[in-house]
Amino acid sequence: MENITAATPLRQPIVFELEGFHVPPGYGSLLFVLALLNYIVTLLGNGVVACVIVIDKTLHRPMFVMLCNLVACDLLGATAVLPRLMMHFLTGQKKIAYGAALAQAFSMHTYGVAVQTILGAMAYDRYIAVCEPLRYPAIMTSARLCFCCALAWVVALLCIAILFGFHMNVPLCGNTIKHVYSSNRAIIGLACGPTPVNNIYGLSMTWSVSTGIFLIIAFSYIRILHASVTQSRTDSLVRSKAFQTCASHLVVYVLYEISSLVIIVSYRFPSASENIRKFLSILFIIIPPTINPIIYGLVSKEIRMLLFHHVSCISSSYYQL
Repeated sequence: MENITAATPLRQPIVFELEGFHVPPGYGSLLFVLALLNYIVTLLGNGVVACVIVIDKTLHRPMFVMLCNLVACDLLGATAVLPRLMMHFLTGQKKIAYGAALAQAFSMHTYGVAVQTILGAMAYDRYIAVCEPLRYPAIMTSARLCFCCALAWVVALLCIAILFGFHMNVPLCGNTIKHVYSSNRAIIGLACGPTPVNNIYGLSMTWSVSTGIFLIIAFSYIRILHASVTQSRTDSLVRSKAFQTCASHLVVYVLYEISSLVIIVSYRFPSASENIRKFLSILFIIIPPTINPIIYGLVSKEIRMLLFHHVSCISSSYYQL
């Protein structure tokens, strides 16, 4: 369906139609199962990590509290897209109400910004832990931890709230969203006229957040690398401990950036099929939320040991019954 062009703007209630994937006949059920499995793995992986951290008081430390915030962010992104995508595969339903489209777009953009701000806060925590180990408890207090986590979410929510504030009173003359999910760009692209303020703010906000977080993480790891190399001359365990505690965070950040870069690169190849471009555009909410708990579960010795401990206790209780 092509976008509806009319002399007068559309009136509420507006119902959009997501273009979605072109699903060949007979493949809808298979794609539904694959999307469902991905969502289940995401829920189970992140849920297990969060439960282990919440249950065990020895993990009530800044790094793991921030990890819980990252888990919540991953669940937000996956839940915003995958359930509706599964409905699309199973029933072919493409219609989405105006309010639901805004909610999905708001959640997706919040996820995109919050992931970066939370990873920035985690980089600051790792910098203090490695470079100022003796002062770490005094610096990263409960109040400072709450402030860092709250700041990460407030920055994300405020940036996206301002972005969507530009949607107010913007008349729309089309109702077909040519994507798998609704986004600011897709919705504002249906406006009856040009929207330069929204476009300028969106690009400026994206560039500022990405560049700012990159600089924070780069500064933190340059200092961490310098401290680990300097201190390892007197303590051979310092360098290995520093890399061990920071490896998972850096891998998660690089993975997210690669997933985001794939989206940009995919638009540079117009000859590629629409389905491939659309699939590449949702990798950043498929791969990171699925892989992150695995990365932290495997790299973090504490989470891994506690997880095995809880599983063994459950197994022992089961066999005793």
